[in-house]
Amino acid sequence: MSTPALEVVEFLLTTRVYTDDRSLDENDLPPSIRRVFWTGSDQDAAASDEESTTRSPGHGHIPRPLAATNTTIREATEIDRPWNAVSDLMFTERDDFTGTISLTQLELAERWYLERADEERLLANPTLAKHFEGHENVSFDLDYEEARERNQPIQADRVWIDGLLREYFADEEDEEMLDLVEVRSPEEVDVTLDDLVLTENQESEIEKIAKAIEHRDYLAQIGLREIGKLLFVGPPGTGKTSTARALAHDMDLPFVEVKLSMITSQYLGETAKNVDKTFEVAKRLSPCILFIDEFDFVAKTRRSDEHAALKRAVNTLLKSIDDVSLIQDDVLLIGATNHPDQLDAAAWRRFDEIVNFPKPDTGMRADILRLITHAMDIESFDPDVIADITEGMTGSDLRMVMREAVLEALTENRTTLTQDDLLEAVADFEERDNLKNMDMIDGDHDALVAGGDLGAASDGGHDHSHDHHDHDH
Repeated sequence: MSTPALEVVEFLLTTRVYTDDRSLDENDLPPSIRRVFWTGSDQDAAASDEESTTRSPGHGHIPRPLAATNTTIREATEIDRPWNAVSDLMFTERDDFTGTISLTQLELAERWYLERADEERLLANPTLAKHFEGHENVSFDLDYEEARERNQPIQADRVWIDGLLREYFADEEDEEMLDLVEVRSPEEVDVTLDDLVLTENQESEIEKIAKAIEHRDYLAQIGLREIGKLLFVGPPGTGKTSTARALAHDMDLPFVEVKLSMITSQYLGETAKNVDKTFEVAKRLSPCILFIDEFDFVAKTRRSDEHAALKRAVNTLLKSIDDVSLIQDDVLLIGATNHPDQLDAAAWRRFDEIVNFPKPDTGMRADILRLITHAMDIESFDPDVIADITEGMTGSDLRMVMREAVLEALTENRTTLTQDDLLEAVADFEERDNLKNMDMIDGDHDALVAGGDLGAASDGGHDHSHDHHDHDH
């Protein structure tokens, strides 16, 4: 059971042990403590004691000694008054001038802590797991390597990502590039693979790539380097983007997302440079996932008479794909397209695996509905019935159906839904979908919609994809 005193004592022990044991590195600190002390750049590191510095791969550092003050403890533990939590313990003291809190009797503090810390708590702190491994007062089998493996790596921390981005985009003109690339830490991704309903083939390919990420040193050793470039193909709303993000979350990898149409539509004269920057960002944040959406834009540009700068950008993109490697650069590349029929051979051959994302069948739709509604109160809910009448709908469509059912119920001040609510929501969705896909070519039809020109709004009615999820969920 966690108490404020236990949290503070753990912080004091962790900072003390980490300061003294130079074999420990940043990945031995729990993220909550690590973020407090991360400096963010090598330039900052040079200003501190070089001899007392541990560095992460390439950038930034956590300087030793780690200072345990009211401020640092509060930031790490979210306890408002850290000293009040431990002031009555006989092995703690505070320096009123500096605000530093320290342990006066280490052995007594260790014994006090071990009497209260369970196995899960110690396995969540590799620094203390190593320190107490084999300790006579630990009644369970404490494994430092297991704790280290469980701990979120520093590459997954938002502060680590932000530090590298600030360093790389130091110039004001370079900061424009950040508008074209979205970088998320794993903790900022709100979907996991367990939240998704995947086909057997999708699960198999994801398992293989997860193993490749885990064993990339072995793959490099045996010379197997042509791996780690996936192309997700399928209609909008079938889960391509969600699956890529979920993989980043579950593998504790930064997620770098770029839409090709944005890179090549803004700052036209520097499109090739922007492509280069995108891949450089991914390599600097490695290990990470680089997700390139709208990959069919490559084929459109190569076949058209577009501006020469766009063609140069596409050629740069294809060359950059050739040059990036999961094994050498620790970058997993995932492309996604809603229009695989538009890709030419030059685009296809850049990828070593093609993963199909078809519209879900009846069984998958029922499973998706069960996932979507797991926290909802629905009377007489039968997902199989809803699945039977939603042929052709994607997971994104089903979420919209459920959203409309919930909102409709709320207008009647109800938080409990019924099966009839869902049936009506399906019917309403299909009616809206049919209206949206009507061919509105004749001017007389404009009167059907306020402001007219429904045809223009739906691209002349010739594109029957669902506008509300063109950017794949």
